[in-house]
Amino acid sequence: MSMPTDSEIVDENAPRRSVGRTIGISLFSVVATVTVIALIAVSVLVYNVQRSFPQLEGTIELQGLASDVTVQRDVLGVPTITAQTTDDLFYAEGYVHAQDRFWEMDFRRHVTSGRLSELFGESQLGTDRFLRTLGWHEIAEQEVSALDETTRSYYEAYARGVNAYLAENDGADASFEYAVLALQNDDYEIEPWTATDSVAWLKAMAWDLRTNIGDETERAILASTLSSDEIDELYPGYPFDENPVIVPQISDAPAVATVSAAATTGSDISSAASIEWTEVDGVIEAVSALVGDAGEGIGSNSWVVSGTTTESGLPLLSNDPHLGAALPSVWYQIGLKCTTVSEDCPFNVSGFSFSGLPGVVIGHNDRVAWGFTNLTTDVTDLYLQKIEDGSYWRDGELVPLETRTETIKVAGGEDVQLNIQTTDNGPIVSGLTDDFTAIAAAPYVGTDGTITEPTDAPAGDYAVSLRWTALEPGTTAAAIFSLNLAQNFEDFRGAAEQFDVPAQNLIYADVDGNIGYQTPGRLPIRGAADGSMPQPGWDSAFDWQGYIPFEDLPVSYNPDEGYIATANNAIVGEDYEYFLTSDWDYGWRAARITDLLDRKIAEGPLTVESMRAIMADNEFWIGKRLIAAYLDISVDETGPDAALALLEQWDAQNSADSPAAAYANVLWDELAKNLFTRGRENPAPLSDQARLFLVVDELLADPASPWWTNEELDVANQQEMLELSAKNAYDTLVDLAGSNPTAWRWGDLHALTLTNDSFGTSGIAPIEYLFNRGPYPVGGGSSVVNATGWVVGSGFETVTVPSMRMVVDLSDLDASGWNNLTGASGHTYHPNYVDQTEAWQNAELSPWPFTRQAIEDATTHTLTLTPGQ
Repeated sequence: MSMPTDSEIVDENAPRRSVGRTIGISLFSVVATVTVIALIAVSVLVYNVQRSFPQLEGTIELQGLASDVTVQRDVLGVPTITAQTTDDLFYAEGYVHAQDRFWEMDFRRHVTSGRLSELFGESQLGTDRFLRTLGWHEIAEQEVSALDETTRSYYEAYARGVNAYLAENDGADASFEYAVLALQNDDYEIEPWTATDSVAWLKAMAWDLRTNIGDETERAILASTLSSDEIDELYPGYPFDENPVIVPQISDAPAVATVSAAATTGSDISSAASIEWTEVDGVIEAVSALVGDAGEGIGSNSWVVSGTTTESGLPLLSNDPHLGAALPSVWYQIGLKCTTVSEDCPFNVSGFSFSGLPGVVIGHNDRVAWGFTNLTTDVTDLYLQKIEDGSYWRDGELVPLETRTETIKVAGGEDVQLNIQTTDNGPIVSGLTDDFTAIAAAPYVGTDGTITEPTDAPAGDYAVSLRWTALEPGTTAAAIFSLNLAQNFEDFRGAAEQFDVPAQNLIYADVDGNIGYQTPGRLPIRGAADGSMPQPGWDSAFDWQGYIPFEDLPVSYNPDEGYIATANNAIVGEDYEYFLTSDWDYGWRAARITDLLDRKIAEGPLTVESMRAIMADNEFWIGKRLIAAYLDISVDETGPDAALALLEQWDAQNSADSPAAAYANVLWDELAKNLFTRGRENPAPLSDQARLFLVVDELLADPASPWWTNEELDVANQQEMLELSAKNAYDTLVDLAGSNPTAWRWGDLHALTLTNDSFGTSGIAPIEYLFNRGPYPVGGGSSVVNATGWVVGSGFETVTVPSMRMVVDLSDLDASGWNNLTGASGHTYHPNYVDQTEAWQNAELSPWPFTRQAIEDATTHTLTLTPGQ
């Protein structure tokens, strides 16, 4: 059966339908003939999909509004909301988010509260146990309770707006996903939205950007089979002599502003009745699949240039956060404007929000712009604990474990009781995931630069606990509004001081010509070890000793270089007084960005297009090393030698249509596997390509390294390893793309399939077809500025992406440009479901109207929300 395309179901202005029971797609199975099946299938599909499309024109009466609110949307479906009061503004934002993305919001709150089993049954119990143990939702409740009255009013107004939408839209009226869900769980009822549901999503974003915990876990597991020296070879330090740091010299900066009160502390669809979601390798992978993966390619690029380098004489600011690919995109573009900007209603801001969260997370107001990249500092530590009779050892004494019991409700099954145990250094997580359990089974610690088995452990059983800044109440929920209202660098730094989790590099520009950078975040000061390996929890000398004072964190203001670039690289040099991490990104993107900035500044003044072109750069750093390494290599076989010949004329750009890029990336994959996993008794992890770039670069300069020898592969030296990898790469490409090298295309191998976060992995092909889109051929690659990440050893498909792109022009905010990975709508088949993806493929930007006239000129639909009687 042919399904309608996104553009064929476009009646977004259809009248609202009364709340009613979803029409089940299981009707398909009772129809006698193929013709009738097809007709009913299409009609049911169209009805259920179309009924949740938002009303974009006319008037909607809503209880709880004080005055009329205008919602203007452009051709991309991006709304600008204009209201007379902050209550009405955030009420309307909640309503509009729910119009476009409520299923996404509801799904996310079940993730963050560890309640997926309520939706999908017992298949999600492992994930729920892990997330309940972390306690994201309970921590968010504490954060909401600590908000000042003004900020809490924003969250409460937002929740009222969401609930106003739910009062008139239930089941498939709210989103088509509820029609599908009803086939398995027809008892599910949507709950009212709360402020805690909003704040809890910040914990999920912190998980997506948690960085070091993966490296720490890998090292701890490798310690049972590799020596400290071997692990050091696989995890080298940051190449300070080769790649840049963000703040070469900490600036004297304007004092931090006092924060205002507004910001302080193969079957037919009927078989979906027995959906079993696609399984992954473990609980960590399951959580990462739901909220984002901190693995290969997670990071971001941002840079800001001063007016001394630009055509206009005022700054330009660029940002493209790298996150796991998601459909819909995690971002939602929006403008929030008070009818008259005043002390009582101070908002005039536009940018990228999260559906479910009020305010704008990244963007600009009428005076300042800001962007984020992941700080990559170490904010997580694993602790080995010794457990005995419900207690754990601390400084020679047994201390009772803090315990709590929670009930997990399971759709279609019995309730499950969960006992959670917590120490001074976080909850016990071994027994919940394979990796953490493996660490408890073979415990190693790193305390003084060496990795050893514990020698002073007290009696009892080993367990592993997790200390993480996100598991303590923070103030990011208020910081968002402080950023939205910032008028100068002092205000910006005040907002940054509050922005504690997730820890981010914050860049800044303003209409007065200033540019800046601030390290925010709650960054721990460690005790007797650096946190690169698990630490002994029975000795408080290894506890965190507090947090780095904000006034000591790196800051840069109008640096002499004329620009600031961040790409998850080292923030400062080795002489900085505090330890931040041993696991920076290795700086290949940062080096390329600064090199391109220097070149373009030398060529002439910078423009928005200059910034966009840097975002689109596809240079593959390790590809240049492979070109050099293979200059004199020939394997005396026609096919592989023809493939190697592609490298001779290649510009090292991972362009989507490039045959040479296809071969170079497959060659890199084969070389890494041959060096570190194939035939190895103790295979090394291939999870971080930036790290592998440095490891292999050093090996290429050391032909005598034992890593070049692999008896299982019958390889005795560097040349033989390079030759074998060239042959393997050719054979792999023949299998994937045929034997004609000129027909190979990197974009086809590296294609992106946009997968719906929930039903997109249901295991039922017709359901997945309804929600997923692609594949889309893309260029770029891992540790490339155009950062479309893929995982060595696991195929070449794109898994992490520049989740959005933006360039802000401080000389003319209407000349700015932006792009989202997918589109504004979360409704499958809506015209705005994936309408920005083609532009994203080509790193193109769409106009970003900000002034009232520009918004008027771009408006295609106007909706008025009016107080109900």
